[in-house]
Amino acid sequence: MWPAMADSRIHPLALVEAGAELGQGITIGPFCHIGPQVRLGDGVELKSHVVVTGDTMIGEGTVVFPFACIGEVPQDLKFRGEHTRLQIGARNRIREYVTMNPGTEGGGGLTVIGDDGLFMAGAHVAHDCRIGDRVILVNHASVAGHCVLEDEVIVGGLSGVHQFVRIGRGAMIGAVTMVTADVVPYGLVQGPRGHLDGLTLVGLRRRGADRADIAALRDLLAALGSGSFRDTARVRAESPNLTPMEREVLDFILGPSDRSFLAPQP
Repeated sequence: MWPAMADSRIHPLALVEAGAELGQGITIGPFCHIGPQVRLGDGVELKSHVVVTGDTMIGEGTVVFPFACIGEVPQDLKFRGEHTRLQIGARNRIREYVTMNPGTEGGGGLTVIGDDGLFMAGAHVAHDCRIGDRVILVNHASVAGHCVLEDEVIVGGLSGVHQFVRIGRGAMIGAVTMVTADVVPYGLVQGPRGHLDGLTLVGLRRRGADRADIAALRDLLAALGSGSFRDTARVRAESPNLTPMEREVLDFILGPSDRSFLAPQP
């Protein structure tokens, strides 16, 4: 039998250290270890053999599957034990062997995961990342430190995202792909050394984009691929007849980053 605590179930073989804050209706399975600075929101479920440590907050309704390690110190040689945090949003699904690290002093001290994400088995989110809502990391996808993944990004299995890279909203990264530069919103990236391979047409249609929106984005990507992304974007941004999606892509390109962008192959 599992003892009930404020409408929650905590298995007698779980270790919850003094100081941890537990919401209502949570489930903590056998052989889980919850550290003293952890905060679990209402309805969080830790299946079994889950480690949650550090100054980590997990939002309501999130489910963490066996052998995930959440909040352990960053895999960064510059880390010296400073106090940093990991914040995970609501209703995420964090599958087996996933690792998520808190921030570092040099990166702002905070890693943020949004809501309603799916992090499949073996996925990794490194220190100081900002992960948006409804993001999917497929099996063994890895996101290095200081990256930004906006809402509804999908990263394919066995893919890697280089540190400091930004991936715009709705972009899709194919399987077994190395992403070494920024990816524009709604871009489709494929290849062992990733290149921009057009738009995520299925994703755009699911979001309700009509043919005119898609055609405008195609024209924009063609123009961007013919020259310097930022120089071309500055010129196009002055147009008075941009669609909202075109404006979103241009704002992303002209945002606060000095990294290059993945471009179409010639």
